[in-house]
Amino acid sequence: MFSAVARIFRTPDLRRKIGFTLGIIALYRLGSFVPAPFVDFGNVQACLAQNQGTSGLYELVNLFSGGALLQLSIFALGIMPYITASIIVQLLRVVIPHFETLHKEGQSGQGKLTQYTRYLTIFLGILQSTTLITVARSGALFGTNASAECSQLLTNDTWYAVLLMVVTMTAGTGLIMWFGEMITERGVGNGMSLLIFTSIAATFPSSLGAIWAAKGFETFLLVLAVGVVIMMLVVFVEQSQRRIPVQYAKRMVGRRTYGGNNTYIPIKVNMAGVVPVIFASSLLYLPALIAQFNTPAAGEEPAAWVTWVTSYLVQGDHPLYMALYFLLIVGFTYFYVAITFNPEEVADNMKKYGGFIPGIRAGRPTAEYLDYVLTRVTLPGSVYLGLVALIPLIALALVGANANFPFGGASILIIVGVGLETVKQIDSQLQQRNYEGLLR
Repeated sequence: MFSAVARIFRTPDLRRKIGFTLGIIALYRLGSFVPAPFVDFGNVQACLAQNQGTSGLYELVNLFSGGALLQLSIFALGIMPYITASIIVQLLRVVIPHFETLHKEGQSGQGKLTQYTRYLTIFLGILQSTTLITVARSGALFGTNASAECSQLLTNDTWYAVLLMVVTMTAGTGLIMWFGEMITERGVGNGMSLLIFTSIAATFPSSLGAIWAAKGFETFLLVLAVGVVIMMLVVFVEQSQRRIPVQYAKRMVGRRTYGGNNTYIPIKVNMAGVVPVIFASSLLYLPALIAQFNTPAAGEEPAAWVTWVTSYLVQGDHPLYMALYFLLIVGFTYFYVAITFNPEEVADNMKKYGGFIPGIRAGRPTAEYLDYVLTRVTLPGSVYLGLVALIPLIALALVGANANFPFGGASILIIVGVGLETVKQIDSQLQQRNYEGLLR
């Protein structure tokens, strides 16, 4: 292992790429601690010290921003607007035929879709920064029961101050997007994924430290042991796939023979990734957000539905919340896989190039067979996603961990997925220059 790492740094091109990637990551983390204009840095730090955490979507956005959201920094929104824009553009391919046409045009069409994603990212940055500043002005960013300091997070809330904060946070989102594209182009791995990886990994020490301080060293060691087991299981499932064999018939073009080779279609157990977890968290947070804006004044009784939402859909340790969360993840997994993997398109491409699945006729029977296999493989994948997403909520109920419990939910899925992909890219680049790669 140490000799493989040494080979990485002995390769000038790879060493330069890794150095560039680490430099961009350092700038990204630095921007997460630079406060936006007119933000009372002292009050923000005092509120963070009180552990007045948020819940729902704000907790997820704070996780993806590496804690920058609750610090109201220039990178407060993190990479979340770009993730949302990418998912929306991907879903619009089903609704808007022009988007699907661009997707099939190759590199030129993909470039236009990327441009649309950038424009949508800036728009979402403006929208989300406005919402964040509005919540900070109302004093509800750290919860309705926060101290008086947490209701005075801004030193100036006039219109020009708010406008400057919106512009600053939106520009920070654009800069993060540029950081990610530069890493993809000149560094190692996928830039956007690595920035998310960095943000989540930055929260690990504080989350584990909170468990140590609250429950003691024995519980801390137990959580570490359970975390290692969970990580091994997640790696196993993320690497699991159903391989459908495909054979290509031989065909003569002039005097040359083409085809005749065997390959396979890999269908992963978890084809949806972390997207269903994001969808379910966002949808479950909507009732809490609506109830938050319908909180009655002092001395008045809240409405019955507000009380019900506050009792059952705000705290993640309630069994009803867990059940709804699990069912939404299972449903969104099937929904997202149905959108991203089109069996009819795969079957048509196979038929066009003379490919067939042994024992299955080309055309519609192949599409039906792929749909049948995909449905069966997605079931354990959706249940796996739901169980992994419930781990932080169970930890919240058992050991008092916060919702950013590192060994579960979106955290572990992204950490493992991005880590495996980055190691594979480094391994492939090593194999291009040496006989041995990073992995054996």
